[in-house]
Amino acid sequence: MRQRFSSKLFIGAIVPLVLLAGCSQADDQSANDAAPMSESYESAAIEAEAAADSVALFETNDDSASSPIPNLSDVAINLPKLAYVYDFSWRLAGDDIGKLQRRHADLCDQQGPASCQIMGMSKNGEVGDEVTGELQLAVATRHARAFGALLEKEATETGAEQISANIQAEEMSKAIVDTEARLEARIALRDRLQEVLRTRKGSVGELVKAERGVAQVNEEIDQARGWLNEMKGRIAYSRVNIRYETGAIVSNDFLAPIQAAIGSVGSILGFIIAGLMLLAVILLPIGGIAWAGRAAKRRFGKVSVAPLADG
Repeated sequence: MRQRFSSKLFIGAIVPLVLLAGCSQADDQSANDAAPMSESYESAAIEAEAAADSVALFETNDDSASSPIPNLSDVAINLPKLAYVYDFSWRLAGDDIGKLQRRHADLCDQQGPASCQIMGMSKNGEVGDEVTGELQLAVATRHARAFGALLEKEATETGAEQISANIQAEEMSKAIVDTEARLEARIALRDRLQEVLRTRKGSVGELVKAERGVAQVNEEIDQARGWLNEMKGRIAYSRVNIRYETGAIVSNDFLAPIQAAIGSVGSILGFIIAGLMLLAVILLPIGGIAWAGRAAKRRFGKVSVAPLADG
């Protein structure tokens, strides 16, 4: 309304001025110039309306410029709630597994408990045999990818070869929404049951059932809150699983069969020696018994018989 009123006021003020200018020009010109004067009046009116429109447009733009800009934080953005799991595997010499495992654990401790926590750590096997190790970490999701790069840097400096690197994500939005709805419903039911107990409305049997219902609903509420906290924790902290194992680090495919054959020589010799020892354990007692039998036969086999005397 204010804009329309100002526009009309502008037109009402400028049109009389244009008319006065036209009248002053009519006194100086002849009667034959009546048609040009009419045309100049029409053009002046058009210009006045255009000027009024421009003023209205300026006022409109000025009002829009003074309006506050919407804050993006007020806009509801439904982002998926994801729980990430990172899996890394490295291959290196058996005597270096413990060193790399400790370096990765120290790297986690350096980040602080708010960013990284050790969930588990194990190592199996002795140096010279097949050695394996595992390290489970809980890393803040916002730092998980950067922390994975730090793990890779430490492993590369140790001379380890990365076998695998996998990232998996689980959608938790629906589970969280369902659990929150279930929690709200149970809380409302508990409040109604507590209201019944507070007002003492109902028979003794109904009050006893209400007390039992409150206890059961409280248990379900605690369980739902536990599930909800667990899911939110999985979203806030990603699980990082690291595995270490021994094996030949091969940089050339041509040398792979040769190194495999050299590595199997010791196993083959071990099997041969074990077989010979087994045969010795079996054959030595049998050979001893056979040798003892032949010796006894040579010694006692020939019995001398004396000749009978003549009567």
